[in-house]
Amino acid sequence: MPEVNVEINGRKYRMACEEGQQKHLIGLAARFNEQVEGLKGSVGEIGDNRLTVMAGIAVLDELVEAERKIAELQTEVTVLTRAGQEIAAEAETLEHQFASKLGEAARKLEAVANAIDDTATLPQG
Repeated sequence: MPEVNVEINGRKYRMACEEGQQKHLIGLAARFNEQVEGLKGSVGEIGDNRLTVMAGIAVLDELVEAERKIAELQTEVTVLTRAGQEIAAEAETLEHQFASKLGEAARKLEAVANAIDDTATLPQG
């Protein structure tokens, strides 16, 4: 199993990961370190453990907010999908009605054409 070295709050840590996940783990560690450094800048030196816990909670807060937004967007997708299906069904109904009316108009025009043909072939007296 591959290992990578990451740095969090000025300390180096050796971590194992799945094959091919080295860059991903290094990127995650760098993002977490940014959280730690940001907190350190705003609250000062408060101890490594407390700082790490605060950074972890801040990251989880962002995760919970992202999950909430995802759930909200999934609900919107469901609503929009349903609306699209309703519009498609309505369009299909209108198409059938139009086809029916067009067929009816064609029959009437054919009847008029037949009547004209019949009138034209009648002997004149």
